[in-house]
Amino acid sequence: MSRQTAARSEVGTDLGSRILKVNHAGEHGAVSIYTAQIHMARITAPGMVPALQAFRADEQRHRALFGSELHRRGRPRCRSYWLCGIGGYVLGIVTGVCGARAIAATTVAVESVVVRHLEHQLVTLRDVDPAAVVAIADIVAEEQQHHDASASHVAETDAWSRLLRPVVSASTEAVIWLGMRL
Repeated sequence: MSRQTAARSEVGTDLGSRILKVNHAGEHGAVSIYTAQIHMARITAPGMVPALQAFRADEQRHRALFGSELHRRGRPRCRSYWLCGIGGYVLGIVTGVCGARAIAATTVAVESVVVRHLEHQLVTLRDVDPAAVVAIADIVAEEQQHHDASASHVAETDAWSRLLRPVVSASTEAVIWLGMRL
């Protein structure tokens, strides 16, 4: 391997590790959102509880997958890990109190951002960090499924969508941006 190829590979692995750290923290945030929404939905939207529990189980598996890959690389979790957890829980409580449409609108907003970022990550890391690509590719379909299942419960013109989408999307983008810089 040439020095140039080795250097490119090292840079790619560093980028892949940073992305995996942020993804791991984001999955922790998602687990926290769903945990809080489940607590509230038992009162405000009991019919959604089984779907929310299934989504949370997926996110727990995603978090474990990224955590395992970080451990394999000898990398610590992202400094934004606890921020994502606390922010996710607060978001989940607030939207859970507001009921089924707010819960669904939140999931659509978060997953829209997440799926777009995951797809971009796959392209960015394709030739430089195959292990990160495998970890990321493993979850994209489930994240898209969460989005699609939730979108079927709320219309784009719904008041909750119009209110929550820009706020939740911008917040999700901000947390990703911050995580990549910590």
